[in-house]
Parts: sequence; C-alpha cells; structure tokens
Amino acid sequence: MERTSREAWAKRIERWKDSGLTAAEYAAETGIKAHTLSWWKWRLSSATKDATPAPRRRRTSRLAETVTKPSPVTFVEMPSVITSGASPMELVLPSRTRIVVPPSFDATALGRLLDVLEARG
Repeated sequence: MERTSREAWAKRIERWKDSGLTAAEYAAETGIKAHTLSWWKWRLSSATKDATPAPRRRRTSRLAETVTKPSPVTFVEMPSVITSGASPMELVLPSRTRIVVPPSFDATALGRLLDVLEARG
C-alpha cells in the first residue's frame, strides 16, 4: 500500500473545505475515512503555524521489543497467566490493533485471520 504525499493531502483538504460538506459527508463521497480527513486537516494546520513541525513520535509499549527492520506485525511478550507455564502471545498490528493468541492456538485459523487483516491493509 502506497502512502499519499503531504501535498496530495493538502489538496484533498482544500477540496473538502471548498465543498462545504462535513468530514463524514465528504469522506463518504470520496472513500476516505472521516477520522483520517480530520487528522490531516489538524496536522496540516498545525504545520502551517510552525514552519518546523515536531518530529513524529511513535507510541510504544514498555513490553515491545525494538524492531530493527520494518515489520507488519509486532510480537509482544506477555506475562504468564496460565498455570501450565505456557504464555499467550500478543500481536500488535500497525493500526495498534492487538490480538491475544493463547498457547493452544489453531495455526490455520490464525493464518486466515492474518490474511484477512493484511488484505484490509
């Protein structure tokens, strides 16, 4: 999935403002999420106020390990809560969606779930 440039978002925001529609209405017509549209409006307006915008900060969990290369999924170690000694896994997707996988997971079902989530991208 390719990222859209800042300039392209600035043009989209201008078209939205010129339309006179609400974020939800404009988003429904263009296929853009209303939240994303509003965020870009805020981001571009705050960048205009400050010529040197602050670098983007990434929220990370204290449990998350540092990932050295891009990865679509982050694995987070979870404290053991099961008496057998096996620990569940937690998957953290780039969208911050968390999936807890029990030690006795079905690999086929998990694979299908990940395929569906990847397709939504």
